[in-house]
Amino acid sequence: MKPSKLLLTTILLSGGLTTFAAENQIGTGENDGYTLVWQDLFDGTDLDPMRWTIEVNGNGGGNNELQYYTDRTDNVCVSKDSKGNGCLILTAKRESYLGKQFTSGRIISKNKVSFKYGKIEAAIRLPKTANGLWPAFWMMGNDFDQVGWPRCGEIDIMEFGNATGINAGTQDRYFNGACHWGPSWQNHPNYARAITNSYSLQDGEFHIYTCIWNEERIAMYVDLDKYPSADPYYEMTIPASTDEWAPGYYFHKENFLLFNVAVGGDFTGIHNASAITALNDANGNQASMEVNYVKVYQKNSPAYTLTTLTPGDEQPGGSLQELLVAELTFDGHIVKTNESADFTIYNMSGALVAKAYGTQIAIADLPAGIYVVKAITSSGKTATKKISVR
Repeated sequence: MKPSKLLLTTILLSGGLTTFAAENQIGTGENDGYTLVWQDLFDGTDLDPMRWTIEVNGNGGGNNELQYYTDRTDNVCVSKDSKGNGCLILTAKRESYLGKQFTSGRIISKNKVSFKYGKIEAAIRLPKTANGLWPAFWMMGNDFDQVGWPRCGEIDIMEFGNATGINAGTQDRYFNGACHWGPSWQNHPNYARAITNSYSLQDGEFHIYTCIWNEERIAMYVDLDKYPSADPYYEMTIPASTDEWAPGYYFHKENFLLFNVAVGGDFTGIHNASAITALNDANGNQASMEVNYVKVYQKNSPAYTLTTLTPGDEQPGGSLQELLVAELTFDGHIVKTNESADFTIYNMSGALVAKAYGTQIAIADLPAGIYVVKAITSSGKTATKKISVR
């Protein structure tokens, strides 16, 4: 349901007429020089494959996690909640699946939506995480495929489910932000900061998690829409550096978005399926994280960059930054543009399959399927086009 439309859903119950109001999806808004340049409101019926890839694996995420991530709608879907909010819904379930005892969902925007600097935020309704669920909203460098982790850099905007919160009985309020970087997996620097919030963030309501990332620092906030003068729960300076051990070496490039719900693992301190009490008979052995929207705001500066295959959802009272400003044509064999450009072609999993420079790119060597062609001209004009190769 778009925010420009009536945001009320009326349901007739046996006891009479009851009205529920959907969220306004405005977030913290355009302020302090920030303009909304991209958003996904999750108001459709399916996850947009031009924006997101659903990951499928049971490799434990490098953290000895217990879930298998699937692309089934049981674990990843877009649907409306009881108040009419269109949401991304990631569901963790206790079930035997391909050698694992749990399934869940994880989506990424790698090679589809990436950006450097901005105000990045999501409105998230969390499940009860005690004990053993590990929901997260985070980012990684879009050069992950080329340099791997941790050289890509990682910015964790929100993580719940840490063992410290479990032990203190404060799972609904204890959470953290973190950054990871460095030249090797075996020995990488990181900085994390956790807080015990003054009120529950697992109260059945949406809460907004915001990261403000610029040339100087990374700072993170909760419910900045309600408390605009709040201090950050996480802050780290990132002065540019040529030292590969310094954070400033890694956090000045485009990042992509990730949402997931892990089960167990090192972060939670739980490695035994029987100790996962968050999935139980009372909740049908499943629990969901719901995301009402995710937004990227940026300032009018050449330091801020945005790369997308499709524009973001429209907002009420205005339009997003115009992205499709070059002309692309496709005759079934060749994609052409009206001026010289860097061409890249991605498959629907977000993997780069071809690139060229000039006024055209041939697709003769591509297997049959659906692809996205992107062109960036020397003057900075950008265009994308979805093509079908037969």
